Amino acid sequence: MSFKQGAVALVLAGILSGCVAPAAKRAPAADANACPADNAMVQTTLYFGLSRPAGKDITAQEWQQFVDRDVTPRFRDGLTVFDARGQWLGNDGTVAREQSKALMLIHGKDEKSEEGIEALRTTYK
Repeated sequence: MSFKQGAVALVLAGILSGCVAPAAKRAPAADANACPADNAMVQTTLYFGLSRPAGKDITAQEWQQFVDRDVTPRFRDGLTVFDARGQWLGNDGTVAREQSKALMLIHGKDEKSEEGIEALRTTYK
């Protein structure tokens, strides 16, 4: 083999060494925080008006006490609160507006969660 043939063979070997079959695709690893497929979750959003029928509006401190004392113990996995503004048409035809809180819960579809939601509605009234 001549020097020229050896050099060409060496260059070709170097080029071809970069040609590798692609690795088989792997399925992505399951997220450790993901819920099992058979563990269906439900989103419930409750709206709480901050006006009382007669008297002062509910204060930020009173609202937080309700969340800390009544909501969090029933929904330990967490919750989200949004500031909201409610509006509706009264029987007399006038538009009524009210500052509100929207409480979003992600929970299991079970009796304990449903009872917790009903307890919140009753307690807040």
